[in-house]
Amino acid sequence: MSFNNVSFWFDTCPEQIKSRPALTQDIEVDVAIIGAGYTGLWTAYYLKQQQPELSIAIVEAETAGFGASGRNGGWLMGAMSGEGKYLEKLPEEDKRTGFDLLFGIIDEVHTVTTREDIDCDLHRGGAIYAAARYPEQIEFMQDYLRHQHQLGLTEEDYRWLSRGELEQKIRIRNGYGGVYTPHCGVINPAKLARGLARCVESKGVQIFEQSPVQTVDNRCLKTAQGSIKANVIVPATEGFSAELMDIKKYVLPVQSLIIATEPLDSAQWAEIGLDQRPAFSDAGRLTTYGQRSADGRMIFGARGGYIFGGKVRHQFSLQDPEFRLRETLLRDLFPSLQNTRITHGWGGTLGMARDMSPFALFDPATGIASAGGYGGEGVGASNLFGRTLADLILQRDSDLTRMPWAFQPSTHRQALKRWEPEPFRWLTYKAILQCFSWEDDLYSKQSAAAWRKKLAGMLCSKLSLLIE
Repeated sequence: MSFNNVSFWFDTCPEQIKSRPALTQDIEVDVAIIGAGYTGLWTAYYLKQQQPELSIAIVEAETAGFGASGRNGGWLMGAMSGEGKYLEKLPEEDKRTGFDLLFGIIDEVHTVTTREDIDCDLHRGGAIYAAARYPEQIEFMQDYLRHQHQLGLTEEDYRWLSRGELEQKIRIRNGYGGVYTPHCGVINPAKLARGLARCVESKGVQIFEQSPVQTVDNRCLKTAQGSIKANVIVPATEGFSAELMDIKKYVLPVQSLIIATEPLDSAQWAEIGLDQRPAFSDAGRLTTYGQRSADGRMIFGARGGYIFGGKVRHQFSLQDPEFRLRETLLRDLFPSLQNTRITHGWGGTLGMARDMSPFALFDPATGIASAGGYGGEGVGASNLFGRTLADLILQRDSDLTRMPWAFQPSTHRQALKRWEPEPFRWLTYKAILQCFSWEDDLYSKQSAAAWRKKLAGMLCSKLSLLIE
């Protein structure tokens, strides 16, 4: 099977990507993992680190990194969706421990990739969160900054960039200011996923590809040609979650679409900035994001796809109409790229938790362990949650298992919110997206009445609460 055009990242992997053999027999292991993406691979890695004698097998429907792990924007964040909700009510000492764990993600990934000789183009340039492009967005972003400081974080963690300071890092059209954090890096995500797969294989983990799981029952998973009995089964499928442990009720599959330009020359980069290669986003609610790749391309994406019924999608073409919006947003942010050629367009399915808060859980009674709901921030969070799952599975009492994102079987159904049934999911998602686009369009028009802009902002803020 060919894996061309999966993503720009796949196209730049140094090896020719071929599938590993499928599962064609019945085997027994200690731990069986469904999905060779970040969550599954990191969980296998840390289980082997702590108990090398464990027998572990991973079954993957396509090939390692084929899902969101090889298709994302390449942000390695020392943060996660919903962190404030999880940590703000904790005692100060526990809150500090939680933030230290989050901020330590980048160091941990750097340590592992260095030790295991995984080249994933990791670069630590921080991130410019939500650069304000319209006056109405400044107050919104400064409120966000105040909230971060109220949680106990400092200017060293998150600080405001004035218009002049923003221009020293990145020059976007009408940039008024933004929030900068050093707790972020950028990577080639497919190289990380592929490298992790080779790494865990070298430690004795079996990986079977082209082996979609058909059923999971009584500590046994079955594929078309084989089965695995295991003491512990880990559905590490995130946005691709099936009805395993009712995970799909809690995780909504949403598509994010990304484009890549041809390599830019030094004069173009001199006009744009990004000398230190920070990740960046603007303050629009359409969730745009980007980075300067290791080979000098602009990588740029935006959230926005949901298919009725929560169906996943992994086939994309640069000719698809939805990529035109990404091109328009990119050229609006960076007018100097008006004539720059777009060479790649791809997408991925990510998992959004109902309250925008990811989770890790393990039920010893059923042997099912899972994590997900990263809300598009799983590149870094999956490392943290892989460590958390390993500790939960091995029933270790640690800082990770004491964090509020680690759920016990008796509490997760009460703590995790379910998504509404169709057609309410689809109608709500489409309505919110339309409202966000309306707000952004109003802000971009100087002639639009101030009361209309204020009304749009208030309405969009209220609608945002529907998914939180």
